[in-house]
Amino acid sequence: MFGLPSVVIYVIPAVVFLVPAALVSAELASGWEGGVYNWVSQGISPAMGFAAVWCQFAQTTFYYPAVLAYIASTLSYAFAPGLAHSGVYTTVVIIVLFWGAVLVAARGLVATDKLASWGILIGTLIPGLLLVVMAAIYLAQGNHSAAPLNGHHVLPPWHGLTSIVLIVNAFFTYAGVEVNAVHVGHLRNPAREFPKAVLLAVILILLVFIPPTLAISIAVPSAHISLTAGVMQAFRSLLDHFSLSFLEPVIAIGLVVASISGLLDWLAGPSTGLVQIGRERGYLPRYFQQVNANGVQLRILVPQGVVITVIGLLYALVPTVSRAYWIFAALATEVYLIMYVLMFVAARNLRRRESAHPRGYRAPALITICLVGVLASLAAGIVGLLPPSQLGHASTPAYVSGMLAAVLLIGVLPPALLYRLRRPEWKAGSGGI
Repeated sequence: MFGLPSVVIYVIPAVVFLVPAALVSAELASGWEGGVYNWVSQGISPAMGFAAVWCQFAQTTFYYPAVLAYIASTLSYAFAPGLAHSGVYTTVVIIVLFWGAVLVAARGLVATDKLASWGILIGTLIPGLLLVVMAAIYLAQGNHSAAPLNGHHVLPPWHGLTSIVLIVNAFFTYAGVEVNAVHVGHLRNPAREFPKAVLLAVILILLVFIPPTLAISIAVPSAHISLTAGVMQAFRSLLDHFSLSFLEPVIAIGLVVASISGLLDWLAGPSTGLVQIGRERGYLPRYFQQVNANGVQLRILVPQGVVITVIGLLYALVPTVSRAYWIFAALATEVYLIMYVLMFVAARNLRRRESAHPRGYRAPALITICLVGVLASLAAGIVGLLPPSQLGHASTPAYVSGMLAAVLLIGVLPPALLYRLRRPEWKAGSGGI
């Protein structure tokens, strides 16, 4: 929707959030095992450690409806593009696909890592490259871009904070980088190699996101771009221009395959970590610690699925699919950012209190990096509570109140209650599961 200013909107969060998160999590992973729970527990307290791992899990409650809405809109271009803006159709797809994914995961039949890798190649990188190439040729032929591409339109237009709320999506795009920190121990010379790896990763990430984003803004006028169907809107416009419309269903299916493979990969990860911590530390009732014969934590996924079903039903009630998509993507970001604030604070505390603790990698200027990361996360969290002006008028007090209530209900209250109500008999080894 921003056009050329989207470059700035991707680059700034990469500098103030992606790089700090990558460097800080690398130092933590090289000195303390156990992931974000142990990092925050050691750096702040066990209660905050559980809050961090809960947020890592809970953000998926909002993430799944958002990504499934994107899948629904994209899939519609394979048979009925008009459904891309239908809330009822989106609700049906969200419910059917999520529960279908749970059934697949429950049977333990999918090698999700391999599927995700092939999905990224076939359904993301190849279509993304095709979109960029077509947009470049389109401009080279002398055609007019839907968005201005001159030097006067480099910065986002400023009409108050609500005009730049969409920048928060870049923070969620970059979230999850802490998962890769475990690999720092595999490097021969982490102090030299990891910063280079981070720099290379940032460059590649920006190349993956910025050119296709510009291609969409070139092909589709800003006022008509859908947050869920924008990619396919651009493909439709450019494929029609080059008389390649027959490829539209193929591309739509490829994008859907990539998203579903990623969804299956995410479905197993955060909930598995939550069950492990809940079992080891006694933070979850014994009922929720149990897994099925295939080792899948269905007693976590099913209650979460009920909540996601209720959220999915809201797509049929919110006036536009784009607005509903944004609300849930923003809520996922808000919950995830709580975890990052805790991680940055924990890293600062550990560097000051345990500077002699052996680490395989020490981030340069870590205290400063942590401060930048905390401030960036807090700023994104505050901005993300506001309604974006690009999605039409909304009552700011009502919108902010609703967002805060949802964050508290999903991201804050559950870990606080579970930690307060924990029982010694919930620990693994105190009588079996």
